[in-house]
Amino acid sequence: MNENKESNMDSKNSGAGYDPIFVRNMIESFLRIGLVLMLLTLAYDIVKPFTTPILWGAIIAMAAFPLVKWLEPKVGGRRGLASTLVTLFFIVALVAPTWSVMDATVGALKEASVALEEGRYKVPPPSAKVQDWPLIGERLYSVWSNASNDLEKFAADNSSQLKEVATGVVKRIGSSLVGVLMLVAALIIAGGFMTFAESCGSAAHRFFVRVGGLSPGGEWAPLTVATVRSVLQGVVGVAVIQTIIIAIGLFVMGVPAAALLTVIILFLAIAQVPTLIVLAPIMIYVFSTADTTSAVIFTVYQLVAGASDNILKPMLMGRGLDIPMPVILVGAIGGMIMSGIVGLFAGAVILSIFYKLLMLWLEQQPH
Repeated sequence: MNENKESNMDSKNSGAGYDPIFVRNMIESFLRIGLVLMLLTLAYDIVKPFTTPILWGAIIAMAAFPLVKWLEPKVGGRRGLASTLVTLFFIVALVAPTWSVMDATVGALKEASVALEEGRYKVPPPSAKVQDWPLIGERLYSVWSNASNDLEKFAADNSSQLKEVATGVVKRIGSSLVGVLMLVAALIIAGGFMTFAESCGSAAHRFFVRVGGLSPGGEWAPLTVATVRSVLQGVVGVAVIQTIIIAIGLFVMGVPAAALLTVIILFLAIAQVPTLIVLAPIMIYVFSTADTTSAVIFTVYQLVAGASDNILKPMLMGRGLDIPMPVILVGAIGGMIMSGIVGLFAGAVILSIFYKLLMLWLEQQPH
């Protein structure tokens, strides 16, 4: 009897114990998963410095590829030549005005510095109307008058603030140069993507199908391309049109540093920041320097130009897509807040895919 009880206890203990095969498989699986994660981490760290130009290259390629398709028959069907010409066009179109603006800015700063040291730089006295401006009128009039009466003393009294401003300007110029170089690299990468567009598109399609299945994964690659082009039309395109309209008013009115202000307004418009932030001080300046009729016409013109995006955006954004315009717009703005200019496109793509998945789930009938 005792022997039977002991054998029963042993069988129960062995049944309750760990299966050595299961433990071995679990450890091996853990090691394999850990190795894969380690390889992915190392691969990401290696590729990380190139992610921004690669993402920009993909975005530019998706947006500019119709131009390559249009040019290809005109150069004897040579895709590589068509892509190279388009890439060179964009590089020249980017570098030439950027270099011109930076050269003018640096030249103006040098000239102002030399003129200030030699005592040739004069600040015109403020208009008496400046004192009547609400909130900032008296303070601005006082500071402006001090600078106009004795610029050297004003510069000496505010040397620390002026040094901070100068340092900030130099840093901005340096970061702008780095940004331009990154964008040139992205354009070169985009040229490669456009040259081998079919292969890249096939690889993207296989990846999305692998991740999301034939349906809806098979729709994600064309949806990504269409969304990027929609954002380009609805955000960047509208920003360019709006900036051109505003710039015409600035140049006609003879506003100082109109070219630099135009660049600032363009960046604000792309970032979906109201252009009134820049236009309001310009309007105040025009009222203080120009006659009343011209100032009123300029103000009305700029207010209409500043609000033109509210009319243009619904017309251009979301055309040809079954994604509502607010979804694309919210994705673009949220993506830009989170990840900068690249997020402008990535956010719209991610939210569009999420919207498609959500609609697919809602349309399914419950069992």
